[in-house]
Amino acid sequence: MRNYFAVSRQFIGAYIIHPIMWAAGITNLLERTDMKKYFTKSELILWYGSVTAIIAAFLIFNRGSYMTLIASLIGVTSLIFNAKGNPFGQVLMVIFSLLYGIISYKFAYYGEMVTYLGMTMPMAVIALVSWLKNPYKGNKSEVAVNQLKMSEYFFVAVLTATVTVMFYFILDYFNTANMFFSTLSVATSFFAVYLTFRRSPFYAVGYAANDIVLIIMWIMAAKHNKSGISVAVCFAAFLINDLYGFINWKKMEKKQGEE
Repeated sequence: MRNYFAVSRQFIGAYIIHPIMWAAGITNLLERTDMKKYFTKSELILWYGSVTAIIAAFLIFNRGSYMTLIASLIGVTSLIFNAKGNPFGQVLMVIFSLLYGIISYKFAYYGEMVTYLGMTMPMAVIALVSWLKNPYKGNKSEVAVNQLKMSEYFFVAVLTATVTVMFYFILDYFNTANMFFSTLSVATSFFAVYLTFRRSPFYAVGYAANDIVLIIMWIMAAKHNKSGISVAVCFAAFLINDLYGFINWKKMEKKQGEE
């Protein structure tokens, strides 16, 4: 089993991470960076623990869908980079959104498909541009944390409600499964992607709320197809990572404010 995880880690690095970095043209974000020094011990434990849980769930419940496995590993890796404020996390989020949209289509979760392909993925591209344009003191591997005014939080709340209502009718047209949670997923996703673009620590709170909704949705899907359990485990790992992301961004906010 240990050899399996070692091979999996090498595979992810050689055939997923590095090609994405090269294609995105932002390999300088991680050049000359010692990953063991860049990430704290707690962050490495969090990542390894998340990867272990995802692979274990895949082996037990979903050996046939390698797309789900790859998407999950890319997704959880993106979150650990996002927690550090590293734009590379947004590159990985674009790839995850594409794969997750395909997976959602297979389960008739058209709301998830439309949300991730039509909203999360484009917004991740926009967030990537925003993060690259706003490095902290020229450090391209750490974005400058933005402190939003209360008026903007009110604005995003109204905008989220508007977008959610619009998406409700789209989801209803496609006869989307589990309409209530699918609609709630749209709301939490939009709130999260907007705050990600705006570089607010509360983006992680939005994603954590979305993770909870998705855990419920995929457990419901697992009643008809047990492979949904592996996706639910993936979002449980996402939830823990997003909660850590919020904590770390608040630390970054404090540190940047004192310097």
